[in-house]
Amino acid sequence: MNTLNTHPLNKKSFSHQKKQAGFTLIEIMVVIVILGVLAALIIPRVMSRPDEARVVAAKQDVATLVQALKLYRLDNFNYPNNQQGLMALAKKPDIEPVPANWKVGGYLDQLPKDPWGHDYQYINPGIHGEIDVFSYGADGMAGGEGVNADIGNW
Repeated sequence: MNTLNTHPLNKKSFSHQKKQAGFTLIEIMVVIVILGVLAALIIPRVMSRPDEARVVAAKQDVATLVQALKLYRLDNFNYPNNQQGLMALAKKPDIEPVPANWKVGGYLDQLPKDPWGHDYQYINPGIHGEIDVFSYGADGMAGGEGVNADIGNW
């Protein structure tokens, strides 16, 4: 005779375990409500991160372009003019004044686009300094606030 199956304590403990297994509908709903509240608080903060990352990337690109322009000036004694533009960093200009000491291979492999897909702007002489290198921001237009603000080397 198997005493484990007929013993009254074993039956009681098995039935007690069956009642305790799983979650009630109310417990699940409370967890879902808590997750919903957390998502409502966290998602807006996380969603602004891509815009912040684009601004940081644009600032980094501007700094890289300015450094390449400084190397260009070091080799050629002046910055590219407005007609030559930033393209003078990737391809030897054929517009006067043609640089005599242009670095073989260029100063950049290719010109980057800003994080919003627009060309970076270049002004020589600059409004804010000796030269200006900048992005118009997310809207692609001068001025603006937040992610639409101009991002430059000033």
